[in-house]
Amino acid sequence: MALPTTQRAILQPSALSTAVKMITNNPVPTPNYSQNEHLIRVHATAITTGELLWPKNFPLPPSPSSTNPKVLIPCNDVAGTVLLAPPNSPFPPGTEVYARSSYTRTGCARKYSILTGDEMAKKPKNLSWAEAAACPMSAETAWQALFVHSGGVLRAEAGVGGKGKRVFVTAASGGVGVWVVQLAKWVGATVVGSCSGRNEEWVRGLGADEVVERGIDLKGWVEEGDADGKGEDRMVDIVVDCFGGRVLEEAWWIVKEGGMVVSIFEEPEGRRPEGCEVRVAKSLFFVMGSDGEQLGEVTRLVEEGVCRPSVDWVVPFGEFERAFERVASGGTRGKVVLDLEDE
Repeated sequence: MALPTTQRAILQPSALSTAVKMITNNPVPTPNYSQNEHLIRVHATAITTGELLWPKNFPLPPSPSSTNPKVLIPCNDVAGTVLLAPPNSPFPPGTEVYARSSYTRTGCARKYSILTGDEMAKKPKNLSWAEAAACPMSAETAWQALFVHSGGVLRAEAGVGGKGKRVFVTAASGGVGVWVVQLAKWVGATVVGSCSGRNEEWVRGLGADEVVERGIDLKGWVEEGDADGKGEDRMVDIVVDCFGGRVLEEAWWIVKEGGMVVSIFEEPEGRRPEGCEVRVAKSLFFVMGSDGEQLGEVTRLVEEGVCRPSVDWVVPFGEFERAFERVASGGTRGKVVLDLEDE
C-alpha cells in the first residue's frame, strides 16, 4: 500500500510546556528493521496522567530509533495494526497489536507510529480498539508491582500465588489501581483499596474485599480493627501506592513488620510518617518497563474474562484538547482514549 509522507499529530511544543497542539506535517516514520521496529497504523491511543511532565522530569537518553525522540508527541499506550514488519517477525503485517511504546521514542498520538517487537503483544480479541489502548501501561505497571518487585511475596499463579496475603492499593479506581485490584484478586490475595466514596461500589465490583475512603486516618482504622488496639486483622503484607503524598504517608501505618511498600509515584521512605518505625523488607519507587511477554499474559487473562480495562472516555482525535483537559482534572475513572479510526 502507498503511504503518505506526512500526517497529523499532537505536539507538545517543549519540555517546559504542558500545552498541546495539532500539527499537520509530522513525517510518517520508516521502521528500522535492525532495531526490531514495526510500522503501526494507530487505531486508538490513551493518555496517561502526568505524561506531559515526563520530558521535564525525566530527560530522554539517546535513542537508536529511527524516530526522533526530540519531537515531543505524547501518548505511549496504543492499539493498532502492523503495516510493515521485519522479516520473520512474530507480528507480520495485518496483526492486531497493542503496547506501551518506549518513552525514549516519539509517542503515538498520530496515525502512523513505531513499535518494537519486544514491547508488543497481540490485542485481546474481546476488546475494542479503545479498550485495548487503555490496557498496556496500567496493566504492566500493576503486574510488575505485584509479581516482579514484590520479592516473591506474590506469584503470578491463579488462586494460590497470593493466598493468605493482604494487599492494599491506593487510588484503586485509577488507571493502575484497577489492575492491581484485579490481578491481586486473581492470585488469591485479600484486596483492600482506597478511593473516593463515589467509586466504592465500582471498586468492590472489580474484586476488592474491603474499600476505605481516600484520605481517612488509616492508623485509626487499623486500631479499630482489633479489640486489643493492635489492628492485626487489618494490617497488610504489601502496599501498592498509585497516588503519593499524604495518601502514601497514611498507608505506612497499615504495613506489617517485614512487609513491603511499593510506589509508582515517589520514593516511599520520603513519606514515612514520624513515629512509624515498622521494619519493612523493601520500600521501592519504580517506573515500569515495557515487556511484551508480560503483556501477552495480560491478553490471556483478558480473553479468559479474569480482568478488564477501565475506559473513562473515548474522544475523537480532532477533539484532543478536551481529552487532555479531562485527564488534567484528576476526576477520571480509568483511561481517556483518543480515537483515530477516522484519521
